[in-house]
Amino acid sequence: MFKVNDNYLKLPGSYLFSTIAKKVNAFTAANPQAEIIRLGIGDVTQPIAPAVIEALHKAVDEQSTTEGFKGYAPDLGYAFLRETIAKNDYEAYGCDIAADEIFVSDGAKSDSANIQEIFSLDNKIAVCDPVYPVYVDSNVMAGRTGTYDPKSETWSDVIYMPCTAENNFCPELPKETPDIIYLCFPNNPTGEAITKEQLQVWVDYANKAGAVIIYDAAYKAYITEKDIPVSIYQCEGAKTCAIELCSFSKTAGFTGLRLAYTVIPKELKCGDVQLHALWARRHGTKYNGAPYIIQRAGEAVYSEAGKAQIAEQIAYYHKNASYIFNGLKEAGYTVAGGVNSPYVWLKTPEQMNSWEFFDYLLEKANVVGTPGSGFGPSGEGYFRLTAFGTYENTVKAIDRIKKL
Repeated sequence: MFKVNDNYLKLPGSYLFSTIAKKVNAFTAANPQAEIIRLGIGDVTQPIAPAVIEALHKAVDEQSTTEGFKGYAPDLGYAFLRETIAKNDYEAYGCDIAADEIFVSDGAKSDSANIQEIFSLDNKIAVCDPVYPVYVDSNVMAGRTGTYDPKSETWSDVIYMPCTAENNFCPELPKETPDIIYLCFPNNPTGEAITKEQLQVWVDYANKAGAVIIYDAAYKAYITEKDIPVSIYQCEGAKTCAIELCSFSKTAGFTGLRLAYTVIPKELKCGDVQLHALWARRHGTKYNGAPYIIQRAGEAVYSEAGKAQIAEQIAYYHKNASYIFNGLKEAGYTVAGGVNSPYVWLKTPEQMNSWEFFDYLLEKANVVGTPGSGFGPSGEGYFRLTAFGTYENTVKAIDRIKKL
């Protein structure tokens, strides 16, 4: 008789955003007249930039000709896109990353979950707390996290690095030495960022401990302050200890198009084994590549017109973030994030827990956010709002909250 992967049965409840969707759907069914404003999931609302649309149309037309038709994409991505990424996202910032160290995929979420496959099950992971749920859940599915304690909402074999108001939402080096360290900056969900000097401490620590950092830079396009690094490879020694995940979803609004990339330098090794080679083998075996038309769209993101148009979109979301941040602060909330990130992290009022505040906002203001506890135990008592809504809905939602 067949057997299932018992590790899946260890996962408590359903995925965070699936739970939110169910609660919102139930409320909507019971209150069909309610005008729900969704500031929970980090999905964008602005249309794809015209330069990108133009590139998509051109690529689609190419597919209709014998000369222009493209089938399976190269395993690691088309050279035209990888070279463009290397030049614009790394060379432009003084980072020595070659095009063949870049792996094109359909999403940073997929890569952040799949990357654990190239590591042994006896590796111990360390995560920021609160943290994007996929980092922990994918390791649970693999069988790397031990047993779950419902009372503390923690896994026995996971090292948690609290990110709280007391440490300005910046994790401290763990007392127990990890093998794999997950870092995400600008951070999801807290919206906070760390300086290059702070990140250098982590790089030095990882190299000394023989650990690898999996660095999620999905929100790097939202950095506004000069001392915040856009890539971990701006730090000395990062090429021997770090893997970087990047996404077009939040940078260029590709949440529906699906495009991302992961960087694994050839210098990153476990003994004599290149992690680059392992990921290339995994990529080639399990993935058939992002579509040609989407990769052409990605290339257009870096065109002169594309950069200008996307900068306008990011400025639009920054405007939303500022309105959320300032509006909540005026209303007496304690808030963080919103400066180098599209997320605002707020402390729940009246000693409400995260889900109580979720229900309160949904019922009283018809506004949907994300409970902080869904991101880990240190997220309890906090709440995340996203700036990815329309400006009109953002204003309406915050004004409703201010009136409560």
